Amino acid sequence: MRLYLRSRALPGALAALVATAAAGAWAARWLESLPRFDHTARLPVVVLGPLLAAAAVGTSLHTPSDELDRTAVRAWWPRRLAHLLVPAALATLLFALAVPGHADEFGVLAVVRNTLGLMGMTAAAAAVVGARLSWLPPAFFVGTVYLAAPSRPGGAAQWWAWVMQPGPQGGAWTMAVGAFVAGTGLYAWRGVRRVSGES
Repeated sequence: MRLYLRSRALPGALAALVATAAAGAWAARWLESLPRFDHTARLPVVVLGPLLAAAAVGTSLHTPSDELDRTAVRAWWPRRLAHLLVPAALATLLFALAVPGHADEFGVLAVVRNTLGLMGMTAAAAAVVGARLSWLPPAFFVGTVYLAAPSRPGGAAQWWAWVMQPGPQGGAWTMAVGAFVAGTGLYAWRGVRRVSGES
């Protein structure tokens, strides 16, 4: 188990999760303390914090022994599933503690939803483009939505701009949970894509 964790650099990814959540907690409180700002100013933390956490986990999804994994006697999908679910659960818990309250706006519900959805997108990206670039599709999605999402929540935007929606939006939750389930399933079943140049 120790060799498995070290070969995937998982301890470093978990340390990055803790540091990201701590920075997010500080940033959320600082933004709220600014004059003429309130809890809605935490939107950048609710969006960018989960993105950085997902990127940290994505870097640990690589495998240094792809050929051995594919020819092993025991199936590897349970290990891959646990490898993703444990950091995802930790990240969800840490960000729920980092951005508490205000469930009807940009608080605990929104940050939990975004953490799950972006973890799923990162896992799917690892299976499609490889672990080293797994952060890129979610980052492109978040950057595009951050610039293009309408200021008024709800409507059709809750489906395509779910990371920018307040916590209780049903469509946003459907998209995020769907991304998490699909991405986790794809990564557990297929594993990470092997790209040339990876050792």
